[in-house]
Amino acid sequence: MTAENWDPEWWRSGVVYQIYPRSFADSNGDGIGDLPGIIDHLDHLAHETGLGVDALWLSPIYPSPGLDGGYDVSDHTAVDPLLGTMADFERLVAEAHRRGIRVILDLVLNHTSDVHAWFVDSRSSRDNPHANWFIWRDPAGYDDEGRPKPPNNWLSFFGGSAWAWDPTRRQFYLHTFLPQQPDLNWREPAVHEAQWEVVRGWRDKGVDGFRLDVFNALLKSSTFESNPQGRRFARRPWDRQKHLFDKDQRDLVALLEEFRAILDEVPGAFSVGELFEGTTAQGAAYTRPGHLVFDFDLLARTWDAREFAEEIADREKEFGPDRWPTVVLSNHDQSRQVSRYLRHLDKHDGDTHDRVAKAAAVLLLTLRGTPFLYYGEEIGLPDVKIGKAETVDPPARRASWTFPWWNRDQCRSPMPWTGAPGAGFTTGRPWLPLAPDARTRNVAAEAGDPRSVMAAYCGLLALRRRLRAISHGSLRLLTMGEHNVLAYERDAEGQRLLVVVNFALRQRRWSLPTGTWRPLFDSLAVDASTDGDARLSVELRLNGLQAVVLEEVAPS
Repeated sequence: MTAENWDPEWWRSGVVYQIYPRSFADSNGDGIGDLPGIIDHLDHLAHETGLGVDALWLSPIYPSPGLDGGYDVSDHTAVDPLLGTMADFERLVAEAHRRGIRVILDLVLNHTSDVHAWFVDSRSSRDNPHANWFIWRDPAGYDDEGRPKPPNNWLSFFGGSAWAWDPTRRQFYLHTFLPQQPDLNWREPAVHEAQWEVVRGWRDKGVDGFRLDVFNALLKSSTFESNPQGRRFARRPWDRQKHLFDKDQRDLVALLEEFRAILDEVPGAFSVGELFEGTTAQGAAYTRPGHLVFDFDLLARTWDAREFAEEIADREKEFGPDRWPTVVLSNHDQSRQVSRYLRHLDKHDGDTHDRVAKAAAVLLLTLRGTPFLYYGEEIGLPDVKIGKAETVDPPARRASWTFPWWNRDQCRSPMPWTGAPGAGFTTGRPWLPLAPDARTRNVAAEAGDPRSVMAAYCGLLALRRRLRAISHGSLRLLTMGEHNVLAYERDAEGQRLLVVVNFALRQRRWSLPTGTWRPLFDSLAVDASTDGDARLSVELRLNGLQAVVLEEVAPS
């Protein structure tokens, strides 16, 4: 398979694997993952030799001071020397394509680093070529001590005002995130031209698509009105406002269409937007053919069948049959799925850990939509506790009871490849601590174990590739979580599948729909792929945390 003959709608059936580059594999012993390390492990992702994913999404690889995990970009057109060279990147694209894997880059369009050449120039005066490339405003006035007042009440997601005073320009600039991440002014046409050239440049290097960071925050209201009050007693300051004027502006759709017009010059070019603090309905409204939107409401649910059923029903209603959703249970900003679900169950033993990880895999890979698989989830990698002294995540370093923040370092720990010192990730000291069970929970150990979490993922991914009802079919809920069991049908072209997941720790019985059913996958079987002669027609007996996929058998 080559990039030239790929299905232009591959994203409907495909599975995207997210890599946090600093944590995937280190090739030079400096303790930081890099592009050559990713190349060394591409066989782990390929169809013939590994999981069998269709695309890999790289979190930012650009030069960066590293104050926000690479999302503070100082040059959108280059590769961070910590991660490798442009030649390494070009080799990564070629090697991925040779294995039938597409490459998706993380595109940070909302802001830059404050050391980016554009911002350095912009802050130097009010009449330079980049003067209007960022969002500058005069103060609303001065207090009794002569200090400038911010232009309005907009807040930074990372705490405090979203406005920072610059003594050279004697104006405030906007930063939705860190003060070192000034927001670009997307109402300046020159910004469009410059950023679309960045897109074309990476596209011409063979990139197959982009993940758009906080895309619905790109445009702000041109009136700069203050946001109205939100939840008065919310723990996070951000939630105490209704964000009517600093994101989700009406002309955002036109901007997205401008972006998609560039991608659509190449058949099959893909994009997915990170919906920043939005609803399922908003995510559906922004979705277009070839442009998907992350809906994180599913990720926010606890391990409860009724909660999942309610969210699935809401997704199906909002997206309808004509819009294609995403399926996300973990990413680089959120607690890993197995750790979240174990906390809900208040169980932390190894057997429960693996059962939950496998059941979650069934949900991720059989719900309607494009699954995004976060690195390490295929082995059940948990969160890793990070002490204050070792914390890298800037907001987490200053978290307090007045500014609650979950330490994102905990879900960004290095990938354990082997049980050797350094877990096969590095020969040096890893930039973040390894998981405490890395000697036993690693890729090499799980690759040879038919009971492992990774074996379950491989079986489910193979099933997804084979069955159009999973990759393309409709979804119909059969239960709203009675007795903590979730069940849904997937149908396509005369193929009818049934997925049943027992969220409970104890055995549950569940009555089958009319018909005869053949097991295709069982999360608790020694060989999870149970394609054989067994037949079921009346009742399922599900052990605790067991998930199965069944196929309806036509009458003989």
